[in-house]
Amino acid sequence: MLRKILTITGRPGLYKVIAQSNNKMIIVESLIDKKRTPSFANEKAVALADIAMFTNDDEKPLREVLEAVKQKENGQKASVDPKASGAELFAWFESVLPDFDRDRVHPGDVKKLVQWYNLLIENGITDFSEQTEAVEEA
Repeated sequence: MLRKILTITGRPGLYKVIAQSNNKMIIVESLIDKKRTPSFANEKAVALADIAMFTNDDEKPLREVLEAVKQKENGQKASVDPKASGAELFAWFESVLPDFDRDRVHPGDVKKLVQWYNLLIENGITDFSEQTEAVEEA
């Protein structure tokens, strides 16, 4: 499912891919207000499946981080407010991903993670496993 959920630079929230065109355009639906709009090739759109968080050793795929958040929060919305201070966000994130790279992960990254996680949960998207991606592509 995370292959079909996009973040688009310059637009708030997350978007679900509805249809693709052969003329370098996709139709997306906002997870916030359910409005459908075109997204053109000149807009930077990235699938959540292609995003990772920095750790001290390597990078952890966003799907694994989202799954860890889901486990910590028992499938409910995040217990931390995305508008909390950087220290509060880092304290919460440390309980989710203890080995995150404190030099390369910024408070804004954690804020965005919390916002995205809450948005996904609100829209009933709760399966972040890689098996789901393989089945969808097959």
